[in-house]
Amino acid sequence: MPEFQPEEVAQAAGQAGYSHVGFTIEPEKWNRQARRATLDAIRAHALSVLDVEVVWIAEGGKLTDDHKCIIDAGLELGAANVLVVSSEPDHGRTADALHQLCLWAAPGNMRVALEFLMITAVQSMDDALAIIGKADHPAAALLVDTLHFQRAGHRPEELEKMEACLLPYTQICDGNPGCDPSFEAYLEDAIDLRSCPGEGALPVAAIIEALPKDIALSLEIRSKAYRDQFPDPAERAAAVRKASLAYLQQNGIAVR
Repeated sequence: MPEFQPEEVAQAAGQAGYSHVGFTIEPEKWNRQARRATLDAIRAHALSVLDVEVVWIAEGGKLTDDHKCIIDAGLELGAANVLVVSSEPDHGRTADALHQLCLWAAPGNMRVALEFLMITAVQSMDDALAIIGKADHPAAALLVDTLHFQRAGHRPEELEKMEACLLPYTQICDGNPGCDPSFEAYLEDAIDLRSCPGEGALPVAAIIEALPKDIALSLEIRSKAYRDQFPDPAERAAAVRKASLAYLQQNGIAVR
């Protein structure tokens, strides 16, 4: 729910019964008051922080104070992961930036998870894995999103060969089976057309079954339909949780 501030997201997650929460950090709004309010909400609902986002590496591969701010926010909140994407086409420069992010994240044992998606310069799992290898740091990890996994043309069985240590968590959602191959269509696909597992045509259960058995599942349901139907953050969080848990249970996927 990136349209809400982290404090509101934590309150919604707690009221809806989640065990973990993730935050979009906007550096220009991440001040002392925002930090205190978010930490208070996390503690009030006994939540764990799964991730913070998004560190977007721009063309050129240079990191900025805003990137460091997001890492520092994750460390302060006790986040297990930070989500990274890259617009830098040179894999070497992206790997160098990823390595530096890992150095910043290492004091908090925070994993630096590189996501591949069609609106960035890292569009496939193979490219992401190559960059992670070049980054050469144990904190570097891969983030699989079921929507982007499908758009990149990957198959669930490819995940069965992956080392579990590379996959600290994954983002799940459902959606349309295909998408027009344009930046605008991919962007709309990612921020407006997602749905809860079971409401679309993606092989969500097969992807989850191919992942490590104890992997954390993050519900990435950026959906205009859900935003319109549930403008209240707690009501939306509860609806997404209920629908997703029902799908997982129907497919014999145990969660805790």
